[in-house]
Amino acid sequence: MKDIKDVAIIVQARLSSQRCPRKMIRNFNGKTLMDICLSKLESSTIPNKNMWVSVYEKELVELCRQYPVNVFHRSKRSAMSEGDKMTDIYEWWNKIPHNYIVMVNACAPFLTIKTIERFFFQYCNSAANGMFGVIEKQNYFWNDQDEFLTPLTQPIMNTKYAKPIKEAAHCLYASKTHSIGEGVWMGDFNTPKDIELFSIPEQECFDIDYEWQFKLAGGK
Repeated sequence: MKDIKDVAIIVQARLSSQRCPRKMIRNFNGKTLMDICLSKLESSTIPNKNMWVSVYEKELVELCRQYPVNVFHRSKRSAMSEGDKMTDIYEWWNKIPHNYIVMVNACAPFLTIKTIERFFFQYCNSAANGMFGVIEKQNYFWNDQDEFLTPLTQPIMNTKYAKPIKEAAHCLYASKTHSIGEGVWMGDFNTPKDIELFSIPEQECFDIDYEWQFKLAGGK
């Protein structure tokens, strides 16, 4: 179990996305993706002092200052990083006064505050080093050798007999800050229970990476 004051909730954003440039501050149904995310957090029961944003560009800094969150001034090097070095992209790892972090993907506009809060407080009450949001997929799956992977409760090709397989949701993550400095994000995927999995409703997990996704979801 973790002391709540030791667990930060952090949103990291930049404007230099190559696949959907400046998506964080563009018109999205009359708001912006960043506003949508921070408005949810503002309404949360999670203490404001635990909330952080990691941003570099002036437009993002000014937007974030409209909300009761702590602003970590991300460097240009971090904002331009593609994640090759973890301590570059998550350069706040040893600069914020918390031992653990929960990261919220602001590019998932349909993620609800109820789900974010459940994830946050479950992590606070967990003994696991990390936590990872997943989607339970009840479908048929094969590996690269065409071997059937889906566990079936009946030898019938009907998805109602398929046990769920869990897929990364890319919406919510949790990690020890210290382990980031060692190049470990969330924990060891090969050690059972080191990373606790947290199921998220699939309809909340629409992650906007590309221009077509931005426009399909209501952006301009």
